[in-house]
Amino acid sequence: MHRRPYWPGKTMRDRWAHTDVAAQARGHTGNHRLHRRWEQFDDRKKNAKIANLAVACELAGWCWSLAVMDT
Repeated sequence: MHRRPYWPGKTMRDRWAHTDVAAQARGHTGNHRLHRRWEQFDDRKKNAKIANLAVACELAGWCWSLAVMDT
């Protein structure tokens, strides 16, 4: 998901419409950050499996931070 250029589709925008502004902003910036990580790995010609694992670990941490976020 994050390897291609990030453009939120209709489904994502509809889901964001049902959340508070803080969660929307956090989700949007997080998606951009994960996409930038992919670009950095590609620029450095890193092994795709290593890049997958690194982005997955970062995504897991980001999801956890959203789950415990005070709203």
